[in-house]
Amino acid sequence: IDRPDATEARINQTLGELAKEGLNPVEWGGETEVVRTSATKGTGIDQLLEILDLQGQMLDLKADFGGPARGSVVESRREEGRGPVANVIVQDGQLGIGDFIVIGRAFGKVRDLVDDRGQRHKKVGPATVVQISGFDELPNAGDKFYIVDSLKEAQEAAEQRRMRERDAQLAQPKVTLDS
Repeated sequence: IDRPDATEARINQTLGELAKEGLNPVEWGGETEVVRTSATKGTGIDQLLEILDLQGQMLDLKADFGGPARGSVVESRREEGRGPVANVIVQDGQLGIGDFIVIGRAFGKVRDLVDDRGQRHKKVGPATVVQISGFDELPNAGDKFYIVDSLKEAQEAAEQRRMRERDAQLAQPKVTLDS
């Protein structure tokens, strides 16, 4: 609802477009929750959190707290003294210092886990966002990560991904002045 053209008519038009795609809003008798939220004013955030909590309870959504971690990269960058670092969200399992990680086309051993408050952790579980370091290359936002048993296994998986990306890049047609 932050858009300048977010009038009630425009919102209803958007709800209609959702309904056309099979996502019928609850307020129209459907099953799709729609919460009007504003990132600039902060309105609707409490309602959004309540709906997410209710849906999680009703659908009995649970994360897997056991086993090796897997998740996604939110963002990454290089930091002086630490090398490549990535903010990741753990979706399943336990991520710990010393784990061997494949993160997109990068691999390595998790050197540290730092949360958004700057606190260091030895292990973190699902639904946790942490900053990690200890891998050889900068991953892209959206890359998936997972934990393997050895550094050699991590290196082999990363090399396979690099080769796949290289093959896909070489298969792209060359752009010439004629084309």
